[in-house]
Amino acid sequence: MDRQAERDIRRKLKCLEYGQAHGNVTHACRKFGISRETYYQWKRTLETKGEAGLINKKPCPENLKLRTSLHIEEKILYLRRTYHFGPVRISWYLHRYHGIRISGHGVYQTLKRNGMNRLPEKVNT
Repeated sequence: MDRQAERDIRRKLKCLEYGQAHGNVTHACRKFGISRETYYQWKRTLETKGEAGLINKKPCPENLKLRTSLHIEEKILYLRRTYHFGPVRISWYLHRYHGIRISGHGVYQTLKRNGMNRLPEKVNT
């Protein structure tokens, strides 16, 4: 379990314990900045699934079928490293010279996933 998951569990358990200790759910919800519905959802989850159920999860799994293919991703990263092109220019370049259609946002998401969404501070353009 990673640190974020442990923090999620600790925070939710503190809230639930505070509500039980003081016997006032409304006061606990105000103190922790959550709604009463959220409090009772956490309580039901704890009773049914235990502490592991209190970990925050993404609402839906990532759809890998929609991810940019590896050979296109390599071209995007090459253009970014070599020429310091932005997402829109990379999109234009791939369409013009390689016949690959990908939106500027798709290019940006690829760069972001690979930690290259921001150019270095001192780039001579």
